[in-house]
Amino acid sequence: MQEKSKPVDNLRADAEKIITRAIAAVLPDAAVERALKGKTFLGRVYLVAAGKAAWQMAHAARACLQDNFCGGVVVTKYGHVNGEIADVACFEGGHPVPDENSLRGTDAALALTEDLTESDTVVFLLSGGGSALFEKPLLPLAELQDVTNQLLAAGADIVEINTIRKRLSAVKGGRFARHCAPAQVFAVVLSDILGDPLDMIASGPAYPDSSSCAQALDIAKRYGLHLSERAWALLAQETPKTLENVETQITGSVRELCAAAAALGYEPMILTDCLCCEAREAGSMLASIARTHARDGKNLAFLMGGETVVHLRGKGLGGRNQEIALSAALGIEGLSNALVFSVGSDGTDGPTDAAGGVVDGQTAKILRERGIDPVQLLNDNDAYHALGAVGGLLKTGATGTNVNDVTVLLLRTAE
Repeated sequence: MQEKSKPVDNLRADAEKIITRAIAAVLPDAAVERALKGKTFLGRVYLVAAGKAAWQMAHAARACLQDNFCGGVVVTKYGHVNGEIADVACFEGGHPVPDENSLRGTDAALALTEDLTESDTVVFLLSGGGSALFEKPLLPLAELQDVTNQLLAAGADIVEINTIRKRLSAVKGGRFARHCAPAQVFAVVLSDILGDPLDMIASGPAYPDSSSCAQALDIAKRYGLHLSERAWALLAQETPKTLENVETQITGSVRELCAAAAALGYEPMILTDCLCCEAREAGSMLASIARTHARDGKNLAFLMGGETVVHLRGKGLGGRNQEIALSAALGIEGLSNALVFSVGSDGTDGPTDAAGGVVDGQTAKILRERGIDPVQLLNDNDAYHALGAVGGLLKTGATGTNVNDVTVLLLRTAE
């Protein structure tokens, strides 16, 4: 007689299916094709793609752009170029901190789009990660890297970080669109920021900047940033507030990611698609919800989409999704029918090779049995090694998309 499956085994299988389905729903290929369908560009057409989904977006766009195509540039993260694209030069650079290769790719894009006319069009494909990957700093690169690292370590959110970065750059805050003028810029944006603010996604290279110098200066002072006189002066310079040569279409968002995950016979509840808090607090909250509903006698899925932050207190390795999972593991310990997973839609989480983490009611117990203190590792921001010790790392590889993170609590009745 075949042994009956345990609820936790079913939960793991369902989690894998949900992750696969959710990511498939927000791949950029179809979205780019929809945006370009029926579009006619009369003059010369150039293609620039920047961000973690840049190669995938450019690959789809190149198939649509045949007439008058004059060349393109892709700038994406290391390991995200999946082959050659006809007449398109592909560059890989640093993320989340720009490096020399980020600048090299951006310089190629700027050279491609110099001296354009009113009849020309730049198809600009933008996705998350563009703030680091599409960069021409107005101060030394090492200084820009230091400013970015200061903001990340302080726990600044993505809007705050981009408010600072766009003022230290020659291409952010609408300045790339101004560089392309008088040519028209047709921008297709894959959103990775809560509420889809077009001037903040990748720091808005082709969109008027809504933030002010006063806001940038306040952020710098609030986080106690150590800046040079040149950097303080740049924060006081206003960015473009109007652009007459840009048309933008936004596609893909965390809302689609959440909707795709609500399936497989679970009664879904989207708690938020605007998650923005400390990672360990998000994990703790989901664990509290698990304890409230664990005995409801239903298959339930509680979903959250967004982007949390991690305050670095220790010297461990991990990412925000892994930290959510490890924190949740402490709260759901002992529950036989609960599982939590959190995953970055781009396939990466922090400076690791994992996309996120998955835990159940046995995770914390197993760690302790192996001589590992999960609380100590959580406090040391070392979720990667904690989850790795119990098979709790989710590794998808680069997905070709980037629309924030999805965090899911699954509760399953016994079968």
